[in-house]
Amino acid sequence: MNIEKICSEYQTSLKAFLHKNISNSDDVDDLLQEILIKTYHNLTTVHDSNKIKSWLFQVANNTIIDFYRQRGKGAELSQDKLWYSDTEENVLQQLSMCVVPFINELPREDAALLTAVEIDGISQKEYAEKIGMKYSTLKSRVQKSRKILHSLFNECCEFSIDNQGRVMNFQARKKKCSSC
Repeated sequence: MNIEKICSEYQTSLKAFLHKNISNSDDVDDLLQEILIKTYHNLTTVHDSNKIKSWLFQVANNTIIDFYRQRGKGAELSQDKLWYSDTEENVLQQLSMCVVPFINELPREDAALLTAVEIDGISQKEYAEKIGMKYSTLKSRVQKSRKILHSLFNECCEFSIDNQGRVMNFQARKKKCSSC
């Protein structure tokens, strides 16, 4: 196979592959040219003409990796480029101040259970043995207590959650929350 035939046959699919991985169209054109140069210089290393397509896309993939590596080396982070600052409190740190007051609003048994498991870090199995309860029963009670705690948080605050379920931000609801 010659280079002209390879270029005409795979250029469109290579360009689509690059666009899927690179957002800037100028960079896509530069990388496509780089891939074609690498193909020209190394085509003789491919002995099986049936494997040219997979070899070509492996060259493209490696070129993309090199592109991002090179880009990352020159980029230095400065305080101006960060979207947050070290002094700004993390959302979870802010919410953690409310956990104990909310737990204390739960019924006494639920509060003791969540304090032991969530705050003190005692395993559920260990706590079940300590209070003489079946492990499966304790697990159910922990889940029930967590749901009640969650509803207390939801009564107080409105949460912004990302697509992985992490709390990104929160805002107090109109009524003032007495717990935190």
